[in-house]
Amino acid sequence: MKTIANLKPGQSGIVRKLTAQGAVKQRFLDMGITRGVSVTLERRAPFGDPLAVRLRGYSLSLRKEEAQKICLEDWT
Repeated sequence: MKTIANLKPGQSGIVRKLTAQGAVKQRFLDMGITRGVSVTLERRAPFGDPLAVRLRGYSLSLRKEEAQKICLEDWT
């Protein structure tokens, strides 16, 4: 399954589903990470964690572990 963690800097994708549960899933929803939203990976930290993503007009940092719980349907 393609996730945000699989993107390379500059690549985009559309959120298909969230595999997170409980408080983590609610936190994603509160941040605007919902089905159908386009996300772009802006950059990775030198050791690959955290990731900077752009969605809904703002930048967000996610841990790699969190990014693996956001599945994408399409990416470019």
